[in-house]
Amino acid sequence: MTEVLTVRAALELEVFTRTEVRVHAGEKNLDRPVRWVHTGEIPDIHRFLTGEEMLLTAGLGMGTTAGQQRAFIRRLADARAAVLVVELAGRMFDKMPEAAVEEAEAVGLPLVGLTDEIPFVETSAQVHEVLVQMRLQQLTAEEATSQAFMDLLLADDDYVGVVRELAHRTGHAVILEDVAHQMLAYGGAAPEADEIVNRWSAHSRAIHERHHSLAARGPAVPTAHAASFRDVVPCARQPVILRGEEWGWLHLLHGKAQPSRTDLRTLERAAAAVAITLLSEREHGARSAQRQTALLNRLLLGDITGEKFVSLSLALGQDLRGRDLIVVTARAGDGQPFKDHTLARLFHDADWPAVVGDTGDFDTAVVGLPAGGDPSQVHITLSDHGVGGGISRIVPPAALPLALRQSRSAASVAAAAVEPQVRHFDDLGALRLLVALSDGPELTRYVEDELGPLLEHDALAKNPLLPTLRTFLDCGGNKARAADVLFIQRRTVYHRLEKLSEILGIDLTHIENQQRLQLAVRGYDLLRKPTLRRT
Repeated sequence: MTEVLTVRAALELEVFTRTEVRVHAGEKNLDRPVRWVHTGEIPDIHRFLTGEEMLLTAGLGMGTTAGQQRAFIRRLADARAAVLVVELAGRMFDKMPEAAVEEAEAVGLPLVGLTDEIPFVETSAQVHEVLVQMRLQQLTAEEATSQAFMDLLLADDDYVGVVRELAHRTGHAVILEDVAHQMLAYGGAAPEADEIVNRWSAHSRAIHERHHSLAARGPAVPTAHAASFRDVVPCARQPVILRGEEWGWLHLLHGKAQPSRTDLRTLERAAAAVAITLLSEREHGARSAQRQTALLNRLLLGDITGEKFVSLSLALGQDLRGRDLIVVTARAGDGQPFKDHTLARLFHDADWPAVVGDTGDFDTAVVGLPAGGDPSQVHITLSDHGVGGGISRIVPPAALPLALRQSRSAASVAAAAVEPQVRHFDDLGALRLLVALSDGPELTRYVEDELGPLLEHDALAKNPLLPTLRTFLDCGGNKARAADVLFIQRRTVYHRLEKLSEILGIDLTHIENQQRLQLAVRGYDLLRKPTLRRT
């Protein structure tokens, strides 16, 4: 059974087989949904309609003149009636009035005539029975969907499992992205969807974020046809809300087939399930990690002081007493957290006591150096093993919470680099402010305000201009030096910079403009996270 009862399907019910049914007008709209059945014989019956009703009448309220009949039809159309069914058995009419037919065709209202009388009560009963059965099926399907997502949550599955389940239940490809438009999961892979994944920025930025007519549609609303946007597959998008703010979006790539109401409701439930898995992931480490990770989490959460941390570390065989302390926050060379305690082994081989654990996006270590020790040795060790990360200042035990924040800030900057690198907190400069802002929406808004038009251009362009802007800014606004770094002629650089000025609407020769763009580019790099997981 279909999801909605259409006018066409309603006219095929048993009660209508007892007479001859003829569609006099509005045949192109016979697939309109029927939500209810109403009967009436008064001229102002439209006042009692709320939309999508099948109106059954003997025609007594339609009027005797052409003007009255046309007005009657117009009022029903304005009230969004699904169809007007008129008995033509002689009670009022023995044939459909021409004025009614002409007006119904003009306003697109399906107008149906019945040769014989049929019991309207029985007609209402049959239609309502079908509607109740459909609603029961919808509720059953929604309950099954809710239970499926609940089972995933109870099994402690992550958002990848939710994406996979959503793709399975809707039959459409699904993509989960965060607020920085980075894809995190992809389910229900198909050739058409793969093309969108390969140019995701064009879909996510140019279609959703930069096209105002779509932004006005709101969440979970299908987009316009693909032909309007360079054959990009249309999709429905639902925000994932985490702690009252948009964390990201679920995209249902439905293509040319419009998603059903059930698909959209399933999309909403999946977005809620993703939010729950994200909250669970943040707490999961403290529940199931090893002792060192649990101890680090207690320090991160402020449950214990730095001095208490050093005391408890001794019970785990890591003697940090009387040593200079630094905090290292690192990732392996492929951008993923370490496995098999690799980071712990690095410090063990260097004879540095360290409490090491998985604290979410990164591995974190509190390392004890000999008195007067040199943190540059830690830098060298990490770099030699292809590790990227951040190193805090040397601190006493009481300042360990501060050192944790310092190392994470430095690691965030290091993670934005193309190649693994190690950054010291003292070397960050103004980037410290950007890292602090990246945890909330402020940095994202700043980047979009400053670079939005350029990112939109690059999303659809074969030759993106952001690399040229980055090089020009890194060269201190020196065009000749930028040309040398890019290995292109100076006039090519001049042409690109003119194009950049046109897109961004600012003069790139002004120092103030270069400074604000430098911050925006750095912020854009910080917001990019290579964390795509494909199901």
